Amino acid sequence: EVKVVESGGGLVQPGGSLRLSCAASGFTFGTVDMTWVRQVPGKDPEWLALITTSSTGRTYYADSVKGRFTISTDNAKNTLYLQMNSLKTEDTAVYYCATSTNTHCGTNSCYPREYRRWGQGTQVTVSS
Repeated sequence: EVKVVESGGGLVQPGGSLRLSCAASGFTFGTVDMTWVRQVPGKDPEWLALITTSSTGRTYYADSVKGRFTISTDNAKNTLYLQMNSLKTEDTAVYYCATSTNTHCGTNSCYPREYRRWGQGTQVTVSS
Protein backbone atom coordinates (compact mmCIF):
# COMPACT_ATOMS: atom_id res chain seq x y z
CA GLU A 1 0.00 0.00 0.00
CA VAL A 2 1.36 3.38 -1.00
CA LYS A 3 1.35 6.05 1.71
CA VAL A 4 2.54 9.60 1.32
CA VAL A 5 2.71 12.39 3.89
CA GLU A 6 3.54 15.92 2.83
CA SER A 7 4.78 18.39 5.42
CA GLY A 8 6.63 21.65 5.83
CA GLY A 9 3.98 24.10 4.70
CA GLY A 10 3.00 27.19 6.61
CA LEU A 11 2.69 30.94 6.54
CA VAL A 12 5.64 32.89 5.18
CA GLN A 13 6.20 36.47 4.08
CA PRO A 14 6.92 37.33 0.46
CA GLY A 15 10.59 36.75 -0.28
CA GLY A 16 10.81 34.03 2.35
CA SER A 17 11.64 30.35 2.05
CA LEU A 18 10.10 27.02 2.95
CA ARG A 19 11.21 23.43 2.54
CA LEU A 20 8.52 20.88 1.87
CA SER A 21 8.98 17.17 2.55
CA CYS A 22 7.19 14.14 1.19
CA ALA A 23 7.72 10.92 3.12
CA ALA A 24 6.61 7.88 1.19
CA SER A 25 6.24 4.18 1.78
CA GLY A 26 4.95 1.33 -0.31
CA PHE A 27 7.32 1.93 -3.19
CA THR A 28 11.03 2.61 -3.59
CA PHE A 29 12.39 6.02 -4.48
CA GLY A 30 14.70 5.85 -7.42
CA THR A 31 12.33 3.58 -9.33
CA VAL A 32 9.60 6.14 -10.04
CA ASP A 33 9.75 9.65 -11.44
CA MET A 34 8.52 12.03 -8.74
CA THR A 35 6.89 15.40 -9.05
CA TRP A 36 5.47 18.28 -7.04
CA VAL A 37 2.21 19.91 -8.00
CA ARG A 38 0.10 22.60 -6.39
CA GLN A 39 -3.52 23.55 -6.50
CA VAL A 40 -5.52 26.61 -5.62
CA PRO A 41 -9.21 26.01 -4.85
CA GLY A 42 -11.28 26.41 -7.98
CA LYS A 43 -8.28 26.16 -10.30
CA ASP A 44 -6.59 23.32 -12.16
CA PRO A 45 -3.55 21.69 -10.57
CA GLU A 46 -0.23 23.16 -11.67
CA TRP A 47 2.83 21.01 -12.20
CA LEU A 48 5.95 22.52 -10.63
CA ALA A 49 8.97 20.22 -10.64
CA LEU A 50 10.01 16.74 -11.73
CA ILE A 51 12.91 14.51 -10.77
CA THR A 52 13.59 11.45 -12.87
CA THR A 53 14.80 8.00 -11.96
CA SER A 54 17.87 8.16 -14.17
CA SER A 55 21.16 7.65 -12.42
CA THR A 56 21.74 11.38 -12.55
CA GLY A 57 18.31 12.21 -11.09
CA ARG A 58 17.69 14.93 -13.64
CA THR A 59 15.36 17.76 -12.63
CA TYR A 60 12.93 19.86 -14.60
CA TYR A 61 10.84 22.86 -13.60
CA ALA A 62 7.83 24.82 -14.71
CA ASP A 63 8.68 28.33 -15.85
CA SER A 64 6.71 29.78 -12.92
CA VAL A 65 9.17 28.36 -10.37
CA LYS A 66 12.40 27.92 -12.32
CA GLY A 67 15.32 29.46 -10.46
CA ARG A 68 13.36 29.68 -7.20
CA PHE A 69 12.38 26.09 -6.38
CA THR A 70 14.60 23.02 -6.15
CA ILE A 71 13.38 19.41 -6.13
CA SER A 72 15.52 16.69 -4.58
CA THR A 73 15.31 13.26 -3.04
CA ASP A 74 16.90 11.28 -0.25
CA ASN A 75 16.44 7.77 -1.57
CA ALA A 76 17.71 6.23 1.64
CA LYS A 77 14.88 7.94 3.49
CA ASN A 78 12.29 7.55 0.73
CA THR A 79 11.71 11.26 0.98
CA LEU A 80 11.15 13.93 -1.65
CA TYR A 81 11.86 17.58 -0.98
CA LEU A 82 10.95 20.94 -2.47
CA GLN A 83 13.08 23.87 -1.43
CA MET A 84 11.17 27.06 -2.17
CA ASN A 85 12.96 30.39 -2.13
CA SER A 86 11.91 33.93 -3.04
CA LEU A 87 8.30 33.05 -2.41
CA LYS A 88 5.57 35.20 -3.91
CA THR A 89 1.95 35.69 -2.94
CA GLU A 90 0.95 33.79 -6.06
CA ASP A 91 2.73 30.72 -4.69
CA THR A 92 -0.07 30.33 -2.14
CA ALA A 93 -1.64 26.91 -2.70
CA VAL A 94 -1.87 23.37 -1.40
CA TYR A 95 1.25 21.49 -2.42
CA TYR A 96 1.28 17.79 -3.23
CA CYS A 97 3.93 15.31 -4.12
CA ALA A 98 2.98 12.77 -6.75
CA THR A 99 4.31 9.90 -8.79
CA SER A 100 4.59 10.56 -12.48
CA THR A 101 2.74 7.88 -14.42
CA ASN A 102 3.55 9.32 -17.84
CA THR A 103 6.69 11.43 -18.15
CA HIS A 104 6.98 13.17 -21.50
CA CYS A 105 10.34 14.39 -22.73
CA GLY A 106 10.91 16.80 -25.56
CA THR A 107 14.20 18.06 -26.94
CA ASN A 108 15.33 19.88 -23.84
CA SER A 109 12.86 19.20 -21.10
CA CYS A 110 10.53 16.70 -19.49
CA TYR A 111 7.28 17.04 -17.62
CA PRO A 112 4.71 14.68 -16.09
CA ARG A 113 1.93 14.32 -18.63
CA GLU A 114 0.02 12.29 -16.06
CA TYR A 115 0.62 11.86 -12.36
CA ARG A 116 -1.00 10.43 -9.28
CA ARG A 117 -1.37 12.21 -5.99
CA TRP A 118 -1.42 10.09 -2.88
CA GLY A 119 -1.44 12.42 0.12
CA GLN A 120 -3.48 15.26 1.60
CA GLY A 121 -1.01 17.96 0.65
CA THR A 122 0.45 20.75 2.71
CA GLN A 123 -0.81 24.33 2.71
CA VAL A 124 1.59 27.10 1.77
CA THR A 125 0.45 30.65 2.38
CA VAL A 126 2.59 33.58 1.28
CA SER A 127 1.35 36.80 2.78
CA SER A 128 2.60 39.88 4.54
